[in-house]
Amino acid sequence: MKNTALTHIHEKLGAKMVPFAGYNMPVSYEGVNIEHETVRNGVGVFDVSHMGEFFLKGENALALIQKVTSNDASKLVDGKAQYSCLPNNEGGIVDDLIVYKIADNHYMLVVNASNIEKDWNWISSHNDLGVEMINASDTYSLLAIQGPKAAEAMQSLTSIDLANMPYYSFQIEDFAGLQNITVSATGYTGSGGFEIYFKNEDAETIWNKVFEAGATYGIKPIGLAARDTLRLEMGFCLYGNDINDTTSPLEAGLGWITKFDKEFTNSANLKAQKEAGVSRKLVGFELIDRGIPRHDYEIVDAEGNNIGIVTSGTQAPSLGKAIGMGYVKTAFSAVDSEIYIVIRDKKIAAKVVKMPFYKKG
Repeated sequence: MKNTALTHIHEKLGAKMVPFAGYNMPVSYEGVNIEHETVRNGVGVFDVSHMGEFFLKGENALALIQKVTSNDASKLVDGKAQYSCLPNNEGGIVDDLIVYKIADNHYMLVVNASNIEKDWNWISSHNDLGVEMINASDTYSLLAIQGPKAAEAMQSLTSIDLANMPYYSFQIEDFAGLQNITVSATGYTGSGGFEIYFKNEDAETIWNKVFEAGATYGIKPIGLAARDTLRLEMGFCLYGNDINDTTSPLEAGLGWITKFDKEFTNSANLKAQKEAGVSRKLVGFELIDRGIPRHDYEIVDAEGNNIGIVTSGTQAPSLGKAIGMGYVKTAFSAVDSEIYIVIRDKKIAAKVVKMPFYKKG
């Protein structure tokens, strides 16, 4: 089991620690509902140092990224980031990731913790272009500082104008008295904020400075359980639950990051799928009757016929209702479609709703 550079701090704070993607990670501190509301209304800090960072350098770096990712990375300018995925040859997804353009011929790819080795091998196997690839995952730490008060709480630590950073932009500047820190206006919660990338040796310094700066804003450490409820309220996919090696980006509602004006892995087959139409779709739903949907629960129609499967589900803290995501036959994917979730052998009524579930204001 790997530790992050901050594991000892989480343990000292009394976090409940769990194994996640091969790492010893904090799942909660005070409890998921309290932590969830802290991020929705104030500011909270997640240690997500288990995520992977790859650097690609050289004159063919963009060409390699274009070949293995579904989105069009040629649209990126310096200081911009892009959500994308790595399609496989069978119509599924190797992983979803964020591509950062640092400069011409210099990119950072941020991948899911559970897929670091798999993604590295996949991209390497397509690198016949002489691109220099560096897997820096074990040397980098990452904090997600999320919530509506994040910019105000962190402004004293940097010369970057945090409040005016466009979504999915980043700057490599001063932060917490250190230089060359990557500050990115990204996150997985839907409540705004930043992700801060830095070397492991600076982790404790940055953690302490972040909590000093945020003290008057009620800043708190947040565990992975609240990260999951926050992202689910936004309808954000989680790899291994809502997308995997067998789910197509088009089925998963990721057509917006699947650009057919370039060639990429399996693009011809995915284009044909788009033209023919998909037989199932990832939808959001809310329960009408009482119950909590969970991963792998069966979805049926009124007669009890199987029409799909739940991929994520929870009691949503911000909404006070049970919500979920799942794949259903396309005929049942329209908003307001009546579906049923099988919970303990009972059919529990639900309806398809438009995502995101949570809407600000």
